[in-house]
Amino acid sequence: MITVKSTINASIDKVWELWTLPEHITKWSFASPDWHTPYAENDLKEGGKFKSTMAAKDGSMSFDFEGEYTLVEKNKTIEYVMADGRKVEISFAATSNGVEVTESFDPETQNPEEMQRGGWQAILDNFKSYVEVN
Repeated sequence: MITVKSTINASIDKVWELWTLPEHITKWSFASPDWHTPYAENDLKEGGKFKSTMAAKDGSMSFDFEGEYTLVEKNKTIEYVMADGRKVEISFAATSNGVEVTESFDPETQNPEEMQRGGWQAILDNFKSYVEVN
């Protein structure tokens, strides 16, 4: 698995809410400023599904990121299986410096692992920025 992490200066409740509510997901879930997430839905429960559309702002490309939750423990853990069968584990841990968010995911085989790590870290960094200014 590939792992990315960040410590966010906010309460665990705020981090959880902004991570899980679709109206917030559309504000941070993209890896670079020339992309955006115009659509998100999230049924946050074991067996529930999620889907978000990531798209280039110039309209040249888009894709759906989707999957099904296998474990949800509020303010602690989210695990899911992506539509292609890869697994993702996310932990949320309150620390004296804020909330440490750790994401581990099965890599895909089309792109180098460093590129995948960089993309997921960029999205997590966007999340951190979004939470800390809202």
